[in-house]
Parts: sequence; C-alpha cells; structure tokens
Amino acid sequence: MHEYSIVGALIEQCEQHARDNNADKVTRVAIKVGILSGVEPALLETAFQTFKLESICHDAEFEMNIQPLVLSCLECGQETIHTERSIICQHCGSNHTQVLDGEDLMLMQLEVEQSKDA
Repeated sequence: MHEYSIVGALIEQCEQHARDNNADKVTRVAIKVGILSGVEPALLETAFQTFKLESICHDAEFEMNIQPLVLSCLECGQETIHTERSIICQHCGSNHTQVLDGEDLMLMQLEVEQSKDA
C-alpha cells in the first residue's frame, strides 16, 4: 500500500510548513485527490489517522476533496467531467481525449497554531 508512504511524505510536508511558520500544532490538513491519482481515498484516510498520532498533526482534522476527472475530447472538442475512471468522451464516444484535471494529489490547505510563547 503506497498510501502509507504518501501519508509519510504528507506529514513531513506539514511538519516543514509548521516549522517554517513557527507553529507547534497542525489543526487542519486539506488535500485534493484526483480520481486518476492512483490513490485509494479510504486507505489514505486510514493511513493518515494512524500516522498522525506520532506527529505534529496528532489533533488535525483531515479533509479530502475528491477531484473529478476533467477531459477534453480531441475529436469533438467538448470538455467533460467524469466521476469514474473513464477516458471516453461522453459526447462522441471517442477515446482520443486529453486529461485536464483529476490526476493530482495535492496539499491544498494547512491550518497551524503558533505556540503562545512565540
């Protein structure tokens, strides 16, 4: 399960941002998960809830926004949004499409708290 290594890298990124901003606590982590990112959202959630306990994210809320697949058809020129893993144009049935969005896994927002001593 590569979700564990992804969460490890995500928590490291959160810790680095917190250090850069003199924060000692992460309260919210919001990510974008594209349908074609190759990540299983349920496994990612479980991995985050497990690994956060030993990190600066131990009390953080985890928000996952699932990004639909956005395609541009190179045959008919239409743009379509898919909630499933399909690269077929819904208008003309062509598989000659280009992915515009829905492949990424990105940290979108991070909320931190600074210590009262800082």
